[in-house]
Amino acid sequence: MGRIAVASFIGTAIEFYDFYIYGTAAALVLNGAFFPQLSPVNATLASFSTYAVAFVARPLGSMIFGHFGDRVGRKSVLVASLLLMGLSTVAVGLLPDYDTWGVWAPVTLVVLRFLQGIGLGGEWGGAALLAVEHAPAKRRGLYAAFPQLGPSVGFFAATGIFLILSDSLDDASFASWGWRVPFLASLILVVVGLFVRLKISETPVFADVMARNEASRAPFVQVLRRHPKELLLGAGGMTAAYGLFYTATTYCLSYATGPLGIGRTTMLVVSLCAVLFLALGTWLSATRSDTGGRRKLVLLGAAAAVVWGFVLFPLMDTGTSVLVTLAVGGALFCMGLIYGPMGAYLPELFHTTVRYSGASIAYNLGGVLGGAVTPLVATRLQSSFGSATVGWYLSALGAISLCCVLLLPETRDRSLAADASDA
Repeated sequence: MGRIAVASFIGTAIEFYDFYIYGTAAALVLNGAFFPQLSPVNATLASFSTYAVAFVARPLGSMIFGHFGDRVGRKSVLVASLLLMGLSTVAVGLLPDYDTWGVWAPVTLVVLRFLQGIGLGGEWGGAALLAVEHAPAKRRGLYAAFPQLGPSVGFFAATGIFLILSDSLDDASFASWGWRVPFLASLILVVVGLFVRLKISETPVFADVMARNEASRAPFVQVLRRHPKELLLGAGGMTAAYGLFYTATTYCLSYATGPLGIGRTTMLVVSLCAVLFLALGTWLSATRSDTGGRRKLVLLGAAAAVVWGFVLFPLMDTGTSVLVTLAVGGALFCMGLIYGPMGAYLPELFHTTVRYSGASIAYNLGGVLGGAVTPLVATRLQSSFGSATVGWYLSALGAISLCCVLLLPETRDRSLAADASDA
């Protein structure tokens, strides 16, 4: 189980590192490198739009990788998703900017970002299933905590490397080549991730399905036919977590270094401190879900998100480093409370023969609703109506997740090895 925990953790950490360095770059530099002909606000919107493309691609990736994960196994699909994500990330680091390639530069950027989304769409579900389907029945929340910590560690690494580069390079060097270093460094991480994942075995639950020749021929169709409620409500339950994360990180970084005039290095330090709140919330809620139940803790996190939406931007607008850290850290802690149990909760909602597809699609549909549009909506709301409305928007997302999870059952005591006839 130690090897399984490491394999599920390291893959999500690497893939979310890849995903987050793009978000940090989008907030700090991509608008100037790839959209210099636009006004500052429109360039920021264009940069965040390329960021959003990956969220649109993620459900497609979950369908593709979920299909093969439910047909041929979890392990091989996880290796393929890691390769696709890593190579797409390295290619972004090698991409010429607008001054060199003209319009082909942003077009290619969108294509690479789309491929990133496809890769990440297949990653989370497989990593969560790797942990959950190997874990003892009474400890699924604990082992699912390891892939759930991947985003915290990936974000910490992404922010840390940008902080080092920002602090050691002048603005011109950072804008011309410094931002590319984190993308190119991904190649080393991918090699490490592949080495670890190639040494793991198939999950015993799915191996049993294959041994009985019960693998689904059309997992996505079966999910739509037999689990539509779980699919849609699971996606709604994830919405607030995504909204909190991408507002607190990507949008708040852009907002603080732009309208608030806080230094780039200062905000990167704030982000590094705040992500520790995410790791804490994730670990506490994931591990306690084995005794307190998944549903109760997700509901607690969603309710906290509703409240924190009204607090976030009044704290941000003070411009004081401590209060800004509290604002961002509080939002990420609320996100962690929701996110931690989801590593076990979403897989437990679906039958073994369609679990990869069902859990992955629900997870990534929530990303479209809460992650893709949030930085865009936040930028437009703040410029038109003021920062407080961004917080109200987050509270609304929290209320949506709260209502969705209220309509879902508790799953802590469910068996993952039910007969296919029970699907």
